[in-house]
Amino acid sequence: MAEQASQTTTIAASPERVWAIAADFERYTEWAKDVKDVVVRARDGEGRPTEVEFRASALGRSTHYTLSYDYSQAPNVLAWSLVRGDIMSTIDGAYVFTAMNDGGTEVRYDLVIELVVPLPGFVKRRAEVRILNTVRELKARAEA
Repeated sequence: MAEQASQTTTIAASPERVWAIAADFERYTEWAKDVKDVVVRARDGEGRPTEVEFRASALGRSTHYTLSYDYSQAPNVLAWSLVRGDIMSTIDGAYVFTAMNDGGTEVRYDLVIELVVPLPGFVKRRAEVRILNTVRELKARAEA
């Protein structure tokens, strides 16, 4: 059964800056703690990564997964879906960026994830917290 999670935060940086960081996958290893390696496998006609392979820490081991990115609602939404993964059968999600009146950005991070092997609830919750930490790490990077 797929698990869903969502987190919203306000970032004291422009939507353009936040978007630029979120869409610069090749630099995720600089700020997203659990991301260990990133390889862009395909780009669209504008040079934007459309298929990206990640190696990340997950549940005490290393995992590999490849995501397909959708720019059809750019720069307000950066959405993705799983192409292939070793321990996941689904990873669908999106960053939703909303400009604030003070020049900052509200970011909502939505995620649906399903693992190949069922895990106990407490392990799932621990994994969810680590995944949602990405939003805090994005905030720290954008505000630096």
